[in-house]
Amino acid sequence: MNEIQIKISPKEFKSNQQVRWCAGCGDHAILSSVHKAMSELQIPKEKFAVISGIGCSSRFPYYMETYGFHGIHGRAAAIASGVKVANPDLCVWEITGDGDALAIGGNHFIHAVRRNVDINILLFNNEIYGLTKGQYSPTSKEGQVTKTSPFGTIEHPFHPGELAIGAQGKFFARAIDTNIKLATEIFVEAAKFQGTSVVEILQNCIIFNDKAFGYLSDKEHREDRQIILRHGEPMIFGKNKDKGLILEGMHLKVAKIGENGITEKDILIHDAYEEIPFLHVMLVNMSYPNFPVAFGVIRAVSDSVYDQRIEEQIANVKAKSNIKCVDDMLNSGNTWDVE
Repeated sequence: MNEIQIKISPKEFKSNQQVRWCAGCGDHAILSSVHKAMSELQIPKEKFAVISGIGCSSRFPYYMETYGFHGIHGRAAAIASGVKVANPDLCVWEITGDGDALAIGGNHFIHAVRRNVDINILLFNNEIYGLTKGQYSPTSKEGQVTKTSPFGTIEHPFHPGELAIGAQGKFFARAIDTNIKLATEIFVEAAKFQGTSVVEILQNCIIFNDKAFGYLSDKEHREDRQIILRHGEPMIFGKNKDKGLILEGMHLKVAKIGENGITEKDILIHDAYEEIPFLHVMLVNMSYPNFPVAFGVIRAVSDSVYDQRIEEQIANVKAKSNIKCVDDMLNSGNTWDVE
């Protein structure tokens, strides 16, 4: 994508539409983070396209002063892929929810990831269907009581990170709506990545699943229950920065620095660029209370990009073809003169 460096403020990405999310919804913070990230990218507004499916999150295009398309349920990935392939110069953002992306849109999601189309997928995960009033979703926790599981859901939930990496995903990151600064940083990195970037955002639904992530965002405990990963830095966390992750055999383990001979040198260094996804899968699957939940860019591996390969293929075919115009095509192959 050819970028034109300009100065543009976050407020210039705000549309004149009234934002119609519930007061206290985590979507407000995500919207602010996207405005800030797009401003930092310094790309003209007409170079952005924001595509969505159906759900609370999918109202997003209306609140952006960019090109946008509000699609149908589950089809955002297909539409976003088509937009990018048709116009590779656009910076394409897909806005979707855990229901939209992983239920009816699950097939489109995994194949967009597999193809490595250069789009940015922001997956709002509130572990519930919000717009349609509180049914359990593919990421709802087992046993969760909802409108459609009054006795508790008996299904095993998807882990979006594991699903994305399993679909040969090259970029996966995780953010949370209560940390606008980190979300902005991640969105910028996702946009700069060449290929499909998937960012899972843990997002609070104040009406149907309030405080689903309260155990993580609580000010008193968040530093001990979250770990923010950055490439090349040791995996250390905790209020006193005295805990870290080590590898014992085939398993991750939380260790305390200063105990049992553990020093900072024993703590794993985060390598987001490692092609083999072994450690990345373990990191995305970490959960409280046994582990901190991982945030930041967890995986970012360079590979060939689908839309770029299509452009190259078209150019190669054109260069080798004897057909240069419509007349050449009409007069190629078997032709007849009709009298």
